[in-house]
Parts: sequence; structure tokens; C-alpha cells
Amino acid sequence: MVYFVGLRFHGGCQKTLKSATSSLFSLFTVRSLCHQTLLDHHHPSHDLHHHWAQPAPPCPSPLDQSSQSFVRRVCSQVLQSYHQQTRSPSSSPMLYLNDIDMESLTHDQAITIVALLANEAGSMVALSFFNWAIGFAKFRHFMRLYIVSASSLIGNGNLERAHEVMQHMVKNFAEIGRLNEAVNMVIEMDNQGLSPSTQTLNRILRMACECGLVEFAEEVYEEMHQRGVCPDCHSFKSMIVGYCRTGRISEADRWLSGMVERRFLIDNSTCTLVIKAFCEKGFLSRVLWFFYKMVEMGFTPNVITFTSLIDGLCKRGNIKQAFEMLEEMVRRGWKPNVYTHTALIDGLCKKGWTEKAFRLFLKLVRSDNYRPNACTYTAMIRGYCQEDKVNRAEMLLSRMREQGIIPNINTYTTLIDGHCKVGNFERAYELMDIMNNEGFTPNICAYNTIIDGLFKKGREEEACKLLRTGIKHGLKADKVTYTILMSASCKQADGRRALVYFCKMLKLALQADIHSYNTLIAAFCRQKEMKESERVFEEAVSLGLVPTKQTYASMICGYCRDGNVDSAVRFFHRMSDHGCQPDSIVYGALISGLCKDSKLDEAHRLYDAMIDKGLAPCEVTRLTLAYEFCKKDDSMTAIIALERLQRKLWIRTVNTLIRKLCSEGKVRMAALFFNKLLDKDHNADRVILAAFLTACYESNHYALVSALSERIRKRSATSRNFLRG
Repeated sequence: MVYFVGLRFHGGCQKTLKSATSSLFSLFTVRSLCHQTLLDHHHPSHDLHHHWAQPAPPCPSPLDQSSQSFVRRVCSQVLQSYHQQTRSPSSSPMLYLNDIDMESLTHDQAITIVALLANEAGSMVALSFFNWAIGFAKFRHFMRLYIVSASSLIGNGNLERAHEVMQHMVKNFAEIGRLNEAVNMVIEMDNQGLSPSTQTLNRILRMACECGLVEFAEEVYEEMHQRGVCPDCHSFKSMIVGYCRTGRISEADRWLSGMVERRFLIDNSTCTLVIKAFCEKGFLSRVLWFFYKMVEMGFTPNVITFTSLIDGLCKRGNIKQAFEMLEEMVRRGWKPNVYTHTALIDGLCKKGWTEKAFRLFLKLVRSDNYRPNACTYTAMIRGYCQEDKVNRAEMLLSRMREQGIIPNINTYTTLIDGHCKVGNFERAYELMDIMNNEGFTPNICAYNTIIDGLFKKGREEEACKLLRTGIKHGLKADKVTYTILMSASCKQADGRRALVYFCKMLKLALQADIHSYNTLIAAFCRQKEMKESERVFEEAVSLGLVPTKQTYASMICGYCRDGNVDSAVRFFHRMSDHGCQPDSIVYGALISGLCKDSKLDEAHRLYDAMIDKGLAPCEVTRLTLAYEFCKKDDSMTAIIALERLQRKLWIRTVNTLIRKLCSEGKVRMAALFFNKLLDKDHNADRVILAAFLTACYESNHYALVSALSERIRKRSATSRNFLRG
């Protein structure tokens, strides 16, 4: 048997447990407690009220005569109050014992009353008094009261009510950090004939997880399982909620898999929590799998569940999938609410599709059922500010006020950020004054926004002055402030100073987020200190932070610049582990790195995969791949690679490639591409034509000039004849 002793925590702060082999019952036993408190003489009477009014029979209790009289009076009042209340067979009524002086009622008297009531008046009367007593702090955490109450109910054969007492004990003792004592008592009561129930197990698991003691909950689960207690869906729910709240997604995943294996259904509130936790940590595909698996098993999602999924998809940039989820939601009979629309608008804006977002916004404005709220307006304002359309953002702010919607701090901070991006710091300062006048004291977020903008515009002195002003007004620099300072240091190629800010942030107990780590990683990558970058990367992962696309882009670009393409490829393949999809920048960096490392086949495969995903390679990527194949005298592969491009991109790339080949003296290869160019573009660029002819003359390739001139002449004649006809 495992005993859980030695745990002392307050508010769930302590999360370590010590196992010991000695029981809590080394101090006392259940039997001895009951022996001290039970009155062993049963006085038969059909009139219970009359019975309590009679002189008490001889009692082995250590209570003196006055105490016995007080006990009899309390018992009589309990019975009177009990029979005056409306009773339900499934629950004990609430007692009104206003005449009892709580200060006079001792612990010994309370347990004597419970035992007497259970023995003489029945389990429900005793349970009513027990419930009344634990409503007072004096008895709420008195262990012997719970033990005697449960033992008395066991003696009456009422195991269900005894379990109820144990569940109260677990809940109340968890409040004061003595959960392990309560668990020990539950386990010891098994030896007294009260085997732990599934409901008691669930109460323990829930209280442990609410306190953050998930490891302790795991141990209790195993102990109970060995004792034959069968867990149900609520047992798994408690563990899943506990791990989600502590951000331990892999452990939550394990318990979710157990639920699926046992075909336990999840409820909507837990499902919503799981969706948010998994999406925040980047496990979107996994939570979608669980969602559809639960639906297949009979789970019925509601509008909140669907909205959480849509929000998670939008935050990860999967807008198409989010709208598909919206369609499924409507098919199942749920109407999207303002929160659903806000999530979609925010997702569209972050994707850069502001006009599409505005059309959806107008649809919401014209709706008879829902109206946009402050969060909806803020999302739309943020979208316009991202595109530097601050006039439209200001228009929306005015519209908010007209509609009677009060802008919040986020609204103002978003608008301030927009003005700082375009360099309009005067309006940013005005908005801070407006915030003050409207009762919103500018917080550190508002200051951070302007400070960041000033740094980006090169106004470092003004930024530092504003930061000092904020601190003077009582604000404290947060992790965003330090991230801004780190970023500014990195732009000045001062990675060491950025590291100093990072260490200072940790020293102030400010938990660094992934953005702080991204800044530090990018700084080391730019300085080609890749060992340091990888160390910081692994530290972030070990802390439970989820690397973003920016994190991986920095690492991959850094390794490619450093000439370590194998490590870059390794990080490229790790992206999917954290739900990150590579963009054209990541693909471009890796393709360029592979080309420089003469791994052209692998570069070509990545290039094809990139286009298959609908990503357009930048001109540097297109040109690098084609030119490297040309250097290997493999012009046909270069032509095949370029053929996958859109016509405009193809023409632009081939023009640049011809000039580069001419400058390198590869005139014959340039002629091949020039002829391909003439096939697609009848109006050849004169600058490119001049460069090609010059290269031909300089390398004595007069035949190429003649052939090209003849082709141009024939094409011109054909065009004139066509126009005359």
C-alpha cells in the first residue's frame, strides 16, 4: 500500500510529494475514536423527541454532566429542525440551529452528537447535523468529525452516505493544503469496510488537479486502480484538465488517448479547454484528430466548441480550414455568434486579407441577431493598422463611439501602434491623452507600443526617455519591454547587450516567452554563433515554449549562412513537430543553402514541394536554382524548373538569368534561354538584347548574332503581314 504523507502546500503551490511507509493512523485508529464517542446504551422509544428530553442513560464518554445535558439539548433541536424541513430521499435537509452557541459546542461534543444521532435517529439525521457542523470553520477541518461520521454511517449500513462524508473531507482538507491526509484516511477507511468509490476517486483527482498536483493525482489513480476502483469519464476529465492547465500537452494527450480507447465521451467545457490548450502549444492537427474522433463516438459539439476550433485555426493561419469548420458548424444547426465572426475577422486580418475581413465585418454590422463588440472593432482596426491604413482605423474608432461601444485599452493600444508604424508619434501621444481623459490610464502595453515604434524609427534617445517617464509614473517594465530593448540591441549588432537584458528579465522573475527567445536566437544567428543559438532554442523547448515559424526561420537561415546545411535540413524537418508550416522565406533560404553545398537534386525537390504547396519562390530562389544547374551544364533541368512558374515570373527570371550568363561568358547557354524567351515574349527587353549581343561580339560568337537577328527579322515581317491582312 502507498501512503501519501508529508505533503504541505497552500493554494496548490507545492507540487512535490514524499511517500512514506507509516500511516497517518499511527496516532490513532478509527475503532478507538468511535469507542470514545459512541454511546453504547440504546434506549428504545417510539417518541424520539420525548427520548431526548429524558435523562441520559449512563454514558462511558468522558463528557461531564453539563456537557451531556448540552448534547441532549442539541440533539433535540436537530431532530426538531430536521422534521420541520422538506425532505428529499436523496439528500439531507438544511438545518436551522440558531439557538446553538457555536462557541460553547466543543469538538468532543460534536462527534458525540453525530454518533448518537446515527445510532438513535438514523443516518439522514446524523448527516444533516454533520453538514451543518462543517459549515463552520471550527469543525470544517476537524478530522475526527469526518472519521466518526463515516464510521457511524458504516455501522448503519449506509455506505453511500459514508462515501459522501469522505468526499466532503477530501474537498475541505484540500482547501488548506492537507489533501494527502484526507487521501490517507480514504485509503485507511477501506480497512474499516468502506472501499473507495469511483466518486471519491474523482473528487480526489479533481481537487489534486485544481491544486496543480497532477503527479500526486497520478499516484492516487494508480493506488485506487490497484484497489479495484473503476475510473469513469470524469476521472479522465480531471487528469486532462489538470495537465492542460499546467501546459503539459503530451501528458494530456496520453489521457485523451485513454478516453478514446475506453470510448469515454468528453463534455463541451472540457473539449473547449483542450482545444485552447492544444492550439496555444501548436498541436492543432492532434486536437482536430481528437475532435473528429469524439464526434464519431457520439460527442455533440456546441457553438462554443466550434468557435474555439475556428479561433485556433485562425490563430495558426489556417483560414480556409476555419471557414470549412464554419460550414460544418452551420450544417449541424448552430448559428455563428459575434465571437465566431470576431475570430474569423481577426484571422483574415492577420493573414493580410483585410478587405475580405471588412466584408465579413459589414455582414455582422447589418445582422439583426448579433452586433460587433469592442473586440470585433479592435480586430478590424488592427487589420487596417497592419496595412498602414490608419485613416480607416480612425474611422472605425469614430464608428465605435457612434454605436455606443466603448473602446478598451486594447483598441487604443492597437491604434497607437498603427500610428507609430507610420511615424505619426504626435497622434500616438494624443491617443494616450485621450485614454487618460476617458479613465483608461495608459499601461505598460501602450508605452511599449510607442517605445518600440521610436526604436524602429531610430529615435533611441526619445524611446529611453519615454521608458523612464513610464517607470517614474509607477509602471514596471515587463517581458515585452525587455524584448523590445533586446531587439533594439540586436539591430545595433550588440548581441551581448541583448543577452544582458534577457538575463535581467529572468532575474526579475519575468517569464520569457517565445518572442523573447526568438529575438535572442535571431541575434546569435546573425552573428553566426549557431551553437549558442541552438542552446537557446533547446532551452525554450525544454521550458514548454512552442517554437514559431520565425524561430525556425532564424535557425535555418543561420545554419545556411554558416554553411551547415545538414543542420538546417534537420531543423526544417522539426518544424512539423510544433505545427509550423515553412513559408517561402524558409524554403528559399534552405534551397539557396543546398545549392551552395552542391546538393542540387535535394534543392530541386524542395523547390517542387514549395510550388506544390502554392508558395511562390522569390526571384533570388528562382535564379539561384536555375543558375546553379547552368553552372553544371545542366540547362535542361534549369528550364524544367522554371517552366513551373507563372508567365510573368518566368519572363522576369529568364531575363535576369540571361544577363548573368552573359556576364559569366556562357553565351551559348544564354542563347538557349534567349530563344525560349522569344517564344514566350515577342517584345524582348532591349536592355537584355543589348547585353546578349555585346557578349556575343566580345566572345566572337557572330553566328549566334546572325541567327538571332534573322529570327527577329522574320518575326517582325510576320507581324507586319498580319497587321496588313
